[in-house]
Amino acid sequence: MTRVSDEAGAVNLAQGFPDFPAPGVLKDEACRAIHEDVNQYAMTWGSPRLRHALSGWYERRYGMAVDPDREITVTCGATEAMASVFLALFDPEDEVIVPEPFYENYGPDAILAGARPRFLSLAPPDYRLTPDRIRESVGPRTRAIVLNTPNNPTGRAFSRSELEGVADVCREHDLVAITDEIYECLRYEGPHIPIATLPGMSDRTITVSGISKTFSVTGWRVGTVVAPEDLTGAIRKVHDFLTVGAPAPLQEAAAYAYGEDMGEAYFDELLSRYRSRRDLLVEGLREAGFICGIPEGAYYILADFSEISAEGDHSFARTLAREAGVAPVPGSSFFHDPELGRSLVRFTFCKEMETLEEAVTRLRTFAGAGV
Repeated sequence: MTRVSDEAGAVNLAQGFPDFPAPGVLKDEACRAIHEDVNQYAMTWGSPRLRHALSGWYERRYGMAVDPDREITVTCGATEAMASVFLALFDPEDEVIVPEPFYENYGPDAILAGARPRFLSLAPPDYRLTPDRIRESVGPRTRAIVLNTPNNPTGRAFSRSELEGVADVCREHDLVAITDEIYECLRYEGPHIPIATLPGMSDRTITVSGISKTFSVTGWRVGTVVAPEDLTGAIRKVHDFLTVGAPAPLQEAAAYAYGEDMGEAYFDELLSRYRSRRDLLVEGLREAGFICGIPEGAYYILADFSEISAEGDHSFARTLAREAGVAPVPGSSFFHDPELGRSLVRFTFCKEMETLEEAVTRLRTFAGAGV
């Protein structure tokens, strides 16, 4: 859709990358590291400075005691982190529960590992997780459940009661929780709750995150995995043979970011700006005839266009790019059965306010034309 957007001269609200600068201090830290010749291989599972900074991050923010030497692995982005986890954890014919709508890599990650994704459809518009529904998905070969909270594409941030329900099922059936928490700092109401902090879950949870979303550096590809020591050993072996290591100078900048140098004011301002962007785009989409909720986290809006057009999602996404000048992602990208996303498209609001204002103006014009 980025290519379609470029061809149509559209505002790209499809791909989730910011069009505004990364924090200047992080760019300075990366440049400093390069000029100080931190340009060779870092330690395979992450530089000591970064792993110790991450350990402090988890302790300060969530009260998690994480051993920097035995329980942290640094990867080439959260995408490689998830692939390493799946390849390390699953044997052929194992099953992993994947709630949907889902970020599109989870199913292929399972298949690459020889495992089978077992999809659990969450009902719109709330997309809530319930223990009974999870239990119905557990089979004799089920090894794990994947959670993405805050969620791409729905914007849901699972509540404590929902996570406690997941934890209950994990303990009952000896499952591992694999959590993609890349949007951990983009929760708009209430604190982010890592499932690893719930009773009995620290030794059966793999927590994936990274610097891409929190610090607006999606191209730096520095991801993180926190896992129990026995699972970390397997994850590190896979990671070593996949990529050897994440970029050394960028790990130094990441260590600065995860340290206390950024200050809480940075995170407060980050949330404030994203709330304003979210509210602007939600209002604009609703005025244009889309049906959508207000995201609780992340920076995506999954919108229903059935009141606007009878087209399928792929066709409508291209129509919107060409005729409205705004490009979304077809909703079927996030479902194992494309029909489940046929009337949905996803928009991102990780853009400058001026970019979003232009998109909203174009959407209003599109709606006014009755197309």
